[in-house]
Amino acid sequence: MGKITVHEFVSLDGVFEDPSWTAEFGFTEGMGAAIGAMTGACSALLLGRRTYQMFAPAWSARSSEDDPGVAFFNESPKHVVSSTLTAADEWQNSSVLGAYDPAVVRTLKDEADGDLYISGSGTLVRALLADGLVDELHLLVYPVVLGSGAKLFPEGSQRTPLALAAQEGFENGVLHLTYTPPVA
Repeated sequence: MGKITVHEFVSLDGVFEDPSWTAEFGFTEGMGAAIGAMTGACSALLLGRRTYQMFAPAWSARSSEDDPGVAFFNESPKHVVSSTLTAADEWQNSSVLGAYDPAVVRTLKDEADGDLYISGSGTLVRALLADGLVDELHLLVYPVVLGSGAKLFPEGSQRTPLALAAQEGFENGVLHLTYTPPVA
């Protein structure tokens, strides 16, 4: 049985849309190690359709010389939650699970040899949190208020208590906050 590990880049005001705005802060060695630790425990990716369609051309065109994470992203199985895609042929080892169904995700999680990694995929992440299926929520919080853009938790989001499990700061001002479901 695996865990579902979510990773998001967010601004102080919660924007996670198109994280190209993170480039001005750089990507530190510590940040690379933190994300490497997350993906290192995972055996597959679970993605929403929009993130899958952004990741597929970006990752499939990279080599290990470009980025040490290439092997994980390109070689691991990728499970896409989508009510509109019927095939996921543009990126190796990808399959479509169909529309979001918490029972299907629970089965995938129960049968996984390792953990499942999610990045981006806001609609999927919100649904998984609401259904109690996220085991770890890793937020890399950037020291900037963007003022506009899609927020990970938009107005009207369901109340979801979480417990702070770990925190780490990087020299560029980014904080890595790890949350888990609260212990009962």
